[in-house]
Amino acid sequence: MAQWSGPNGITVEVIQLNTRPLFKVTQTINGRRYLLGYYATIADLTRHVDLADLCEVISFPA
Repeated sequence: MAQWSGPNGITVEVIQLNTRPLFKVTQTINGRRYLLGYYATIADLTRHVDLADLCEVISFPA
């Protein structure tokens, strides 16, 4: 699934939870990863994360 990285250790991932696509937002602080929330829509996500600050993380095959 898609993943974006932002400032202050913010990570946004598209996941599937109970057959429903959601945005999972986490923050890494001092090597620990904290769940900030699950969001169903972009409107919900923009209340907590500035989308302009996000960069897509692309994994390249080895």
